[in-house]
Amino acid sequence: MTDQTVSVRYLVDDVQAGVDFYTTHLGFSPHTALPPAFADVRRGNLRLLLSGPASSAGRAMPDGRTPHPGGWNRIHLLVEDIDAEVARLRAGGVVFRSDIVTGPGGRQIVLDDPAGNPVELFQPAGG
Repeated sequence: MTDQTVSVRYLVDDVQAGVDFYTTHLGFSPHTALPPAFADVRRGNLRLLLSGPASSAGRAMPDGRTPHPGGWNRIHLLVEDIDAEVARLRAGGVVFRSDIVTGPGGRQIVLDDPAGNPVELFQPAGG
């Protein structure tokens, strides 16, 4: 790992389901696998840390709150043809949170991984 690698931690309910999802649908490669607690997958300079309930990241906080998957912070993946990607992913049973939205910078859609963590697909304007 180098300082060129960006690591993002996602809490997941099932580590293997997370690995399968990211490698099957979104072009990640498996790296470390220590299920049921932890695994990481990579895509380019992105290292996605998938932490299950048995991981240290899943432990309760001192105030009693328990970390859990979901929320709206997300990884942002560039795609060349968002319509084709959405069709491919829908055919594979992937669940989307939104429809494709067009803005000044391009088009985006948000999908959920098996634990409910969001992933944004983004096609830049003019691309």
